[in-house]
Amino acid sequence: MSRSIETADGRRIAFHQTAGKGPGVVFLGGFMSDMTGTKALHLQQWAERTGRAFLRFDYSGHGDSGGRFEDGCIGDWAADARAVIETLTDGPQVLVGSSMGGWISLLIGRAMPQRVAGLVTIAAAPDFTERGFWAGMDDATRDRLMRDGVVMRPSDYDAPYPITRRLIEDGRENLVMDRALDLPFPVRLLQGTADADVPAQWALDLLDHARGDDIRLTLVKGADHRFSSEACLGLTVEAIEDVLG
Repeated sequence: MSRSIETADGRRIAFHQTAGKGPGVVFLGGFMSDMTGTKALHLQQWAERTGRAFLRFDYSGHGDSGGRFEDGCIGDWAADARAVIETLTDGPQVLVGSSMGGWISLLIGRAMPQRVAGLVTIAAAPDFTERGFWAGMDDATRDRLMRDGVVMRPSDYDAPYPITRRLIEDGRENLVMDRALDLPFPVRLLQGTADADVPAQWALDLLDHARGDDIRLTLVKGADHRFSSEACLGLTVEAIEDVLG
């Protein structure tokens, strides 16, 4: 059963925490996902087996947390992540960021590198509101978004979902690929070549853009965006153990 905290911004954030040794591992999920996904639960089981501290949570508007999804944006969700890390963990943590969680983990790493022991990203989607959503819209859709404040986007997984003007405009305030990105800790980037949501080129771009002494990219031929096969889950654990090692 999850517990919750209230952030300084008044948002109720649900979380599940496993006690153990540090550095702890914090899982940051993706856009419209929650902390009950395959990757989060697999990592919790690994943490319990190995005695490692582990934390998973839902951003506001996601899962068990308070708020409406359509009211949120990258800045809010990054603030949620930061609040959870600062309130519930001690010392440097290994951040595991999936998709949007990869972008948010990069924002955390830039804002408070002293609290990051290492970073593992899975199909990281930095700047996806701009490089994905906005870039993929035609002029008529962009005009409608700016005029009405929201457009609906079809989903391969569920019903259409809202993309708001606030999400796009706030995303521009939180870009990481348009300025220096120093990552002074071990970083492991994991990416499937058959990912239909995050192009493999984005992983290569991030590898090229980020600055650090210990950054590696693993491309998995044929792996999709979910990155949840037994082999992919095993690779994720190996990457975490490599960073911890």
